[in-house]
Amino acid sequence: MQVDIPYGKEKIKVQIPEPCDVMVPNKVSIKDQDKLIENALENSIGFESYDEFAENADRLLVIVNDATRPTPTSKILSYLLPVLSSHPDVKFLIATGVHRPPTEEEYRFIFGDTYEVFRRKVYAHDARKDEDMTYLGKSKNGTEMYINKLVSEYHNILVIGSVEPHYFAGYTGGRKSFLPGVASYKTIEMNHKLALSDKARSLALEGNPVHEDMSDAMNVLKDLNVFSIQTVLTGDHKLFAVTAGDLHKSFDAAIDFSKQVFCIPLKQKGNIVITAAPYPMDIDLYQSQKALDNGKLALEDDGVIILVSKCRTGVGEDAFLELLCKADSPKKILEILGDEYKLGYHKAAKMAQIGVRAEMWAVTDLDENTIKKSQLKPYSDIQTAVDDAVELIKSKGKKPRIVVMPFGSLTVPLL
Repeated sequence: MQVDIPYGKEKIKVQIPEPCDVMVPNKVSIKDQDKLIENALENSIGFESYDEFAENADRLLVIVNDATRPTPTSKILSYLLPVLSSHPDVKFLIATGVHRPPTEEEYRFIFGDTYEVFRRKVYAHDARKDEDMTYLGKSKNGTEMYINKLVSEYHNILVIGSVEPHYFAGYTGGRKSFLPGVASYKTIEMNHKLALSDKARSLALEGNPVHEDMSDAMNVLKDLNVFSIQTVLTGDHKLFAVTAGDLHKSFDAAIDFSKQVFCIPLKQKGNIVITAAPYPMDIDLYQSQKALDNGKLALEDDGVIILVSKCRTGVGEDAFLELLCKADSPKKILEILGDEYKLGYHKAAKMAQIGVRAEMWAVTDLDENTIKKSQLKPYSDIQTAVDDAVELIKSKGKKPRIVVMPFGSLTVPLL
């Protein structure tokens, strides 16, 4: 059968032998987008209405996602433009976490037509600039909450996020706009070390140490006045649902919609899994790893998982590749993690957990040497990688069974 697999902004046609399961986000009915936003703002959950919030906020800080997320920020801002453009004191903070600041093209992707209106009021968070941070207290786990000082200075915060499954935080959205979104490098490192736990996994909230630490860390921000707008998209990035109001309650409500889109039933695991990081989640290898982690849920032991991602800007976080380069095998990576940890190591750990039980291959624009250092077998062509994987499985005396995840970063297989 022929399957379209995204690579950057293109789709590559690949011939896949059967039996084959193609797992894509569920198709859901789409309503009028403006109506979705309007209804959410007029029926805020556990909070005053958006109009009351905006009218009573003498200073307003809007926190939005960076370009690694498909959040429809520009659509929300276009709807809010009459109020925001006339506000006497409004600023925008890009929740980069530890990512680099957006490029000019990425700013325009985030803000759309509103960029020309707001560009002089936009700031990109830099987690490494300690002088931009203020200390607000500790979580129960001891995570020291250093956060961008604009948050406490402005006090009235409008958060725009998107909710989809996340491979170690359970779900994106909600509290993630603050931690890691606008937290310091040290704070993010302390929180993300908890991702080494087996309980830190996709869809898991209760008992997930990363999520619980994030939520507890939010207690130090309880004096802030936060209005939350959470969105849920379809697999092709159309707006499916909007929730608004209290940060935690709007997040919880959005999760119910997210499950309808991204949780896909799977009857049987495959011995070959092809998992793609679609644009814009293919920005680098660091971000594309999420597609691998979701793909492993559909993979038998001793199989082959093939990551497909353009990795448009390279590898990403340096520490991630640093740990991968220290070891000559996935098993050695896990041994090193018993003695040391840096931010970024959690990504390498999640990859190593796959590598000890299966082969990891990758089709990317990265050079072969970098891919090999990353414990992946490099390919430049998807079809060749698939054909080689089929021959490998046959050589082991097994019948190839293939699972294709064209939106691997956003699809969670459920047996």
